[in-house]
Amino acid sequence: MELIMDHAILFEDDDDEFNMYVNYVRRPYTIRCRIDHFNKWDDYDFKARFRLSKETVIEVLNIIKHSISSNSDRNHAVTPVQKLLLTLRFYATGSYLISAGDFIGVSKSSACLIVRDVSLAIANLRKEYVRMPENDLEIRQLQKDFYKIAKFPLVIGAIDCTHVKIQSPGGPNSEYFRNRKGWFSFNVQTVVSSKLKIMDIVVRWPGSTHDSTIFSNSKIYQDLHVTKKWGNSLIVADSGYANTDHVVTPFLNPQPGPENVYNESQIRTRNPVERTYGVWKRRFPILSLGMRFQVHKIQSVIIACSVLHNIAIDKNDKIPYDNSIQLPEDVLENIPIIQNNQNNARSRLLNEYFSQL
Repeated sequence: MELIMDHAILFEDDDDEFNMYVNYVRRPYTIRCRIDHFNKWDDYDFKARFRLSKETVIEVLNIIKHSISSNSDRNHAVTPVQKLLLTLRFYATGSYLISAGDFIGVSKSSACLIVRDVSLAIANLRKEYVRMPENDLEIRQLQKDFYKIAKFPLVIGAIDCTHVKIQSPGGPNSEYFRNRKGWFSFNVQTVVSSKLKIMDIVVRWPGSTHDSTIFSNSKIYQDLHVTKKWGNSLIVADSGYANTDHVVTPFLNPQPGPENVYNESQIRTRNPVERTYGVWKRRFPILSLGMRFQVHKIQSVIIACSVLHNIAIDKNDKIPYDNSIQLPEDVLENIPIIQNNQNNARSRLLNEYFSQL
């Protein structure tokens, strides 16, 4: 069809792959067939497609239904359950929005708006589902859970960062998002529990930012070192962080004896944070395969995935085994070593606890 250039407007595709001129003449309104996915698939097939069980999806729907409902049912409005399933399908495949829209039966532009609105509604649940311990009972329970792993005392969390792939955001600051592996990303910091739940998440730093910089500028740092919100509790980390009164890292060249015992215990206690990233990205492959959104929308998606991850953990909703999803390998790079002083929790633990084992 020949374009009417005098009335053409510039349209930017949501994945920013190309620009094209489209006709000013409005296309006919089309009602597409919308499948009832709850009744079409059994429990196994449903979970394989949406990465959550039907029970978990219903629970999430009941929580956010009022936030994503249309004002009326006129013109075959998309229902809240269809909006939620479209968003979960997008998280589960990391595909183009047009593919997620076709799966539910809406246009690409509608799919973009739906993913934005549903992601924001789920992300707004962060304070309820992504939180650090708030009282002595919760602190003691976390310390007991971590102690059961490898007898490391006083630990309430394991901290690390992971890269979430994005496309280049463009503009003069885009290179800040290029990480040490050569691709664009957000460097996302999390603190996790021994049960792989995300207790704290920071999603605002570009991929080139070092882990220790993110930590030193985070609220969790202030709560640990300034307000001392959790008393003498500890957080375990890798060698990219500095040893402090509340953060403990492994010895780089441990000597036989207490240092070896300390390292083995510390590494095993820190293991949940690495496992969490594997489970999180396996459940929602979009976190590994990359997103083609504006920066603020990407932040909502990442936080929404953390909320859904915690809800799934609470519901004991295990990840469906699926060999068809191939995630890129997270290649390890040399991490800059932080110079540590001896006035820290690691030294005290070594002298007062591990030397007695």
